[in-house]
Amino acid sequence: MASNTTPSQSLQTYSKHTNFPSIPAAKAFQKNPNFTFSSLPSLTKLTLCAKSSISTKYNEVVVDEELGKIRRLQNGSDVRGVALEGEKGRTVDLTPPAVEAIAESFGEWVINGLEKEKGGRPVEDIKVSLGRDPRISGASLSVAVFAGLARAGCLAFDMGLATTPACFMSTLLPPFGYDASIMMTASHLPYTRNGLKFFTKKGGLTSPEVEEICDRAARKYANRLAKVSTVLPTPPTRVDFMSTYAAQLRDIIKSRVNHPLHYDTPLQGFQIVVNAGNGSGGFFTWDVLDKLGADTFGSKHLRPDGMFPNHIPNPEDKTAMAVTKAAVLENSADLGIVFDTDVDRSGVVDREGNPINGDRLIALMAAIVLKERPGTTIVTDARTSMALTRFIADRGGQHCLYRVGYRNVIDKGVQLNKDGVEAHLMMETSGHGALKENHFLDDGAYMVVKIIIEMVRMKLEGSSEGIGSLIKDLEEPLESVELRMNILSEPRHAKAIAVKAIEQFRNYIEEGRLKGWDLDLCGDCWVSEGCLVDSNETPAVIDAQMYRAKVSDEEHGQHGWVHMRQSIHNPNIAINMQSTVPGGCQSMTRVLRDKFLLESDWDKVLDVTEIDKYIES
Repeated sequence: MASNTTPSQSLQTYSKHTNFPSIPAAKAFQKNPNFTFSSLPSLTKLTLCAKSSISTKYNEVVVDEELGKIRRLQNGSDVRGVALEGEKGRTVDLTPPAVEAIAESFGEWVINGLEKEKGGRPVEDIKVSLGRDPRISGASLSVAVFAGLARAGCLAFDMGLATTPACFMSTLLPPFGYDASIMMTASHLPYTRNGLKFFTKKGGLTSPEVEEICDRAARKYANRLAKVSTVLPTPPTRVDFMSTYAAQLRDIIKSRVNHPLHYDTPLQGFQIVVNAGNGSGGFFTWDVLDKLGADTFGSKHLRPDGMFPNHIPNPEDKTAMAVTKAAVLENSADLGIVFDTDVDRSGVVDREGNPINGDRLIALMAAIVLKERPGTTIVTDARTSMALTRFIADRGGQHCLYRVGYRNVIDKGVQLNKDGVEAHLMMETSGHGALKENHFLDDGAYMVVKIIIEMVRMKLEGSSEGIGSLIKDLEEPLESVELRMNILSEPRHAKAIAVKAIEQFRNYIEEGRLKGWDLDLCGDCWVSEGCLVDSNETPAVIDAQMYRAKVSDEEHGQHGWVHMRQSIHNPNIAINMQSTVPGGCQSMTRVLRDKFLLESDWDKVLDVTEIDKYIES
């Protein structure tokens, strides 16, 4: 593919080979200071369907724009949207009718999958559980989920306030063992948002599977006139699963610590503070730690509150970490724990008040896992530091860099194990972490359980050091930056534009137009149609385009990397970079802007304001 074409020409060519709509006005991307994307003609069209209807609740007009509304709710392997008014410039799109259509489509998808497993024989009494975080939109949207599941012919079970990992475990732990589960959450996003995560006994659904469900739901939604029915033919059964889940976590700690003096209270003598951020994680304090003998005085924001009045429940959030650090130091605690809203992510604070998240959390977990599983492979996303790779290698481990996105990282670990490569830990820098021993489930509570067990073991072995000592030799990157470029188009065109921009970024590197920049290669992975995609015969499906380039010069050798990726969540392109030399990130940003964005005219399609400000800062 020649890289001297304009963005508009590239996009026109690309659209011929994809199902993305073409943009009819090529001149829109030319240097025209008076141009705005609002001048593009509307691509909305009507497609008339001739099939008959048996109910006045349905019509036969399928509107592409209505189909797009549901499809745009897909967020990688999740569904997310705006559930409440209150966001400037955003309208409510995760409505009860939309949720009903998605839940019904998921129920049908589950039934079809089970029928295929049984050789086409029909299945009955398919059981699906629903858990939710404390968001205030949860109650009304739960009714929509139950209505959708009932339409599909599933039996629904209401777990009430729950965590994402618990929803998956409800498909495995007796006496529950549901066929599938849905968690209603939008993780760390504001109270106005909500979403759905899907599980079967095999684990979380992949992006292509969720895309299939959303496609099916879009057609239902566009054809349906009826509102969500509040009268359910079979009301959901209320169940208490969280007590069973918490008991399992307690049993794991007791059995693996195997305390010689007090087996049932192995945390006696430890003070641990929990910051649940008013999400679903408070249970870990009273149902796990307290019952195991820990002193949890000083814990913060344990009461569920869907408005999240104190701070965002997010282990990456600076306020969440600062509050937890203060609680640890004020109470001389041995450990601080930070959960996100639905507890599939976590971070910790050591007894000296040092936050452990991002690369530091991956390093801590790698240190623990490599003691138990020498030589194992650690899979991470491609935004981790070169220092982390050295840290893992120094402990005898292998580091596999892979695509950004927690499902991508986890699925890579699953595939490696199938291929005979032991991979016991998969972690993303956001805090999502999964272990082979725990069904490859990204469970923030289980991650903390592993850390707590190691902390107790260290004390039993006579160590006077805290958990932070395990990563004291991890080097920090001198500079680390994230910048974003908004895509100046209608949302429906954003994906196609982002893909072409990132593909042309790859072309510039391969053609040597960015001096000292090389596409990053890593072991069995290679850069082909996205960053670090499998080189086997069945490569993973790409959910977002991305590439990582390593950057070198004569004076410093390899001193940094630049990672450019299409955002799954929003119509923008994210640029992450790290450098080991002062001013390295600014230098790389300047090359990116001057030698790629300006020369290729992508600065007319992408908002480079953040890049300009960073260079000039």
